[in-house]
Amino acid sequence: MSTELRARIHGTRRVTTPWNDDKTRGVTAGRLDELLERWSDGYEWAVHERRIAELPWTTVHAGGIDLRVIHRRAAETETETEAPVVVLLHGWPDSVLRFERVLPLLTDMHVVIPALPGFPFAAPLTEPGMSAARMADIVAQALSSFGYSRYTLSGGDIGGAVAEIIAAEHPDSVASLHLTNVAPQRALTADPAKLAPDAAAYLARAAQWFRSEGGYIAEQSTRPNTLAVALGDSPAGLAAWLVEKLDAWSDASDTADAPAFTIDELLTWISAYWETGTIGTSFAAYTEPTTLPPGRIETPTVLSVFAHDIKPEPRSYAEVFLNVREYVEHPAGGHFAAWEQPEAYVRDLRRAVELGI
Repeated sequence: MSTELRARIHGTRRVTTPWNDDKTRGVTAGRLDELLERWSDGYEWAVHERRIAELPWTTVHAGGIDLRVIHRRAAETETETEAPVVVLLHGWPDSVLRFERVLPLLTDMHVVIPALPGFPFAAPLTEPGMSAARMADIVAQALSSFGYSRYTLSGGDIGGAVAEIIAAEHPDSVASLHLTNVAPQRALTADPAKLAPDAAAYLARAAQWFRSEGGYIAEQSTRPNTLAVALGDSPAGLAAWLVEKLDAWSDASDTADAPAFTIDELLTWISAYWETGTIGTSFAAYTEPTTLPPGRIETPTVLSVFAHDIKPEPRSYAEVFLNVREYVEHPAGGHFAAWEQPEAYVRDLRRAVELGI
């Protein structure tokens, strides 16, 4: 850890509120203290930085920018066509680290994991306009430059929206989709009167979620400059902002085998933002408006629904927008399913690959 970061953590001005111990009001004082104490004494970013650097990184120029990508070819294949191509697309508030645990389970496939522009480990983002739609165009161009003309897209959150857009814009290239959620922008155009009863009920639940839990979206989408100063200058502020979501959106149920993250794993995901200075640019997908292509996407789709995700959709709702061939419900796992339940995630991904053959 740098001397500067340790000094910043030690110099944190503790702020108290009447709700310090109330999880429903955000990160608790005790949880934040636990993180900061470990971050400043005992946690070694350099160890994790070396591990991340040893991943098979490459850079490709696509869509007018340099896109950094983890790109690993399948083992023991004589020709490229013998192995399927899978593209793993992360979301917020994470990074390519979402897929660290599934990468060892996919050695028989060509795997592409883009560091989406603006996020940790990506090339610096210096210009506006980086919407999910532009990200989709950049990723599609990158895949073409690798020589991949047919592939399966897998992801959720912002990565799921990127996947849907690529599938709509490049139907001949996308063999299948594997998603953990329907793009949330779909709710803006859905007409409850035309939905099945359980789909309409889902839309109402999603609206309630946005009212009670979506304050971060409003701030990140409308005032990114202001928020970037607070979070980019304060390690305590960044840790509080991110761990609230990492804790709340992962599976913390009594049935979970273990916590989704150890303290050091949380700090690695947080440090990825701090060390790369990308918390402000990661807001681009919220700030830049994204309009999804109209109509239903006919690409064969496997939808993995993890019980403790933030707002899992019923099949009837998903089928309005996607060609859902398989709807797989899982009793454990949350928003970061590829990290929390890697074996289950990969099983569903393989089902999607089979659909595209």
